[in-house]
Formats: sequence, C-alpha cells, structure tokens
Amino acid sequence: MTRPVTLFTGQWADLPLEELCKKAVEFGYDGLELACWGDHFEVDKALSDDTYCARKRDLLEKYDLQLFAISNHLVGQAVLDRIDERHKAILPDYVWGDGDPDGVNERAAEEMKNTARAAQKLGVDVVNGFTGSSIWHLIYDFPPTPPEMIEAGFRLLAERWNPILDVFQECGVKFALEVHPTEIAFDIYSAERALQALDNREEFGFNFDPSHLLWQGVDPVEFIRYFPDRIYHVHMKDAAVTLNGRTGILSSHLTFGDPRRGWDFRSVGRGGVRFEEIIRALNAIGYNGPLSVEWEDSGMDREYGAKSACEYVKQVDFAPSQRRFDAAFGD
Repeated sequence: MTRPVTLFTGQWADLPLEELCKKAVEFGYDGLELACWGDHFEVDKALSDDTYCARKRDLLEKYDLQLFAISNHLVGQAVLDRIDERHKAILPDYVWGDGDPDGVNERAAEEMKNTARAAQKLGVDVVNGFTGSSIWHLIYDFPPTPPEMIEAGFRLLAERWNPILDVFQECGVKFALEVHPTEIAFDIYSAERALQALDNREEFGFNFDPSHLLWQGVDPVEFIRYFPDRIYHVHMKDAAVTLNGRTGILSSHLTFGDPRRGWDFRSVGRGGVRFEEIIRALNAIGYNGPLSVEWEDSGMDREYGAKSACEYVKQVDFAPSQRRFDAAFGD
C-alpha cells in the first residue's frame, strides 16, 4: 500500500480553503496539510470557537480529503530569530504587536504552545514548522566566531523551546522542524546538535524536505538514514543547482526565480532530487505517513505544477517488498 499524497497549503494561502479543496481534488490529491495562515487554519479561532475545528473537518470530509498535519512555520520562525522589520509581514498582528523584539519572541512562543493545543482539538498529532535561529548570522566564521557564541544559540533553543515542547507532550502532539537554512538546524550535524540540546526528547523531530539539503551538497538520503526514528513528516519538494561559472551557491542576494541564482526550487521531479532513492530510504525506516507536496517553482504555472507534481509523486512511490526476491532458493 502506497502513502497518501497531500498538498501543503502554505503557497496557496491567497485562496479560500474551500476553493483550494476543490482544486486539490481536481489535481488528484488525497489530502491537505493545512498552513496556519490565510483562512486555512487559524490557531486563535480554533481555541476560542468550539465549533471551528469540527467545521474544518467537515469541509475536508465534504471533498474526501484527509488531514495528517498542520504547519506553523511563520510564527515558529519568530521564536528564536533576532526580530526585525521583515517579521511583521509574516506574523499575525496579535503576535507582532508593537514590534518590540523581546515581546515578539515571547508572543511567538505562546502561539506555538497554542498551536499544539489547536492541533489536539483538530485531531492531528504532527505540527510542522520552523524554530528560527539566533545564530544564523554567524554561519560564515568571520570575524572569527568564539565557540561560546554558537553554544549560546543552542542553549537558547533549549530555553525557549523546552517549555513549548512541554505543551506538545501534554497534548500528545509532535513538533517536526523543517530542517532549513535560517533555522537552528539546517543540515545533518546542526540537526544532531539541536536534538542533543533538547536532550533528544521525543516531541521534537523533523519534517524531512530534500530540497533544502540538496543545494547545500548534503545527500537527502543520508539525512533519512541518520535520523530514522525522527522523520515525523515528509515534504516532497525539488531543487536544481545551476552553477555555470558565474552563478554562486549563496545566490548573490537575488530573489527566487532570478536566472542568475546558483540554485532554485523546482516542481517535484524537475530538479536534482533523486526521489526514488528517497522512497527506498523511507521504506527502509518504515515511514508510512503522507508525502506532502510543497509546491514552489517560480518558473512554472502553479496549477499545472501542482497537478503534475501529484501525478509524479504517485508514480514514484511504492511499497517495500514483503519477501526476498531469492526466497524460492531458501531451505
């Protein structure tokens, strides 16, 4: 039995949820992964209105769409980040408030606790998202960075996220960090360090997304093999490295979609990710959760891309073998 293929709604939050439900069915998806922005899933309403979660469920059932996870990347980003004017555009007004950085960090942390409570009310057991990072600006070691500065960043992860994860534990919900540049964990070794900082508590794992690893030169399959018991959710997203002697891997402060970049996101199956190897690795660790398409491709119409991505993922997925191919020659 192959896995359900879902569509992450974050890149579709300009559309009302019901309109997107209709499109998702037309595209061929089995379900949605609801983003906590737009009208797709609103944490404050989920907690203040006892009918809200039931109405969301009823809407999905109307279109025969499954739900396995919600995602609150935007607020999670503000928990550890050094807050500046960029965050105002991604945060709910009640989290941004007056924009005082300490206050924004505190309100974001409370909103992530509330996200766990809202997920429990909705009946899902995974919340995907970001953590932010207070030390991302130190990624290039010049001026030379004292190790203590990096250690302080991981201590801050524990200080701010352990109380959030306590609520996740109380609610029976797991937090799945999308390992990603600008987060406290962005590759294998920083992800390992994040787990260590949090004493390897079970509430904290990963939303595996190969696209963010590929352009860094990290083999996404190795990430799955390194953290076999921490893959709580999977994003299917592709990327292409386009180094040609003039382009750079740090992308020259150019926005996504600019052909002068050294890498960019691509629709699933149109880039450099080896998805068959990913399916084999997921089979090896016994992952049976959804394959959620996070569609991002600045060079392609999104409706065409979302439909073709769904078709591709359903074609590339397969169940593991239930028997050895040479079992007939055994005793």
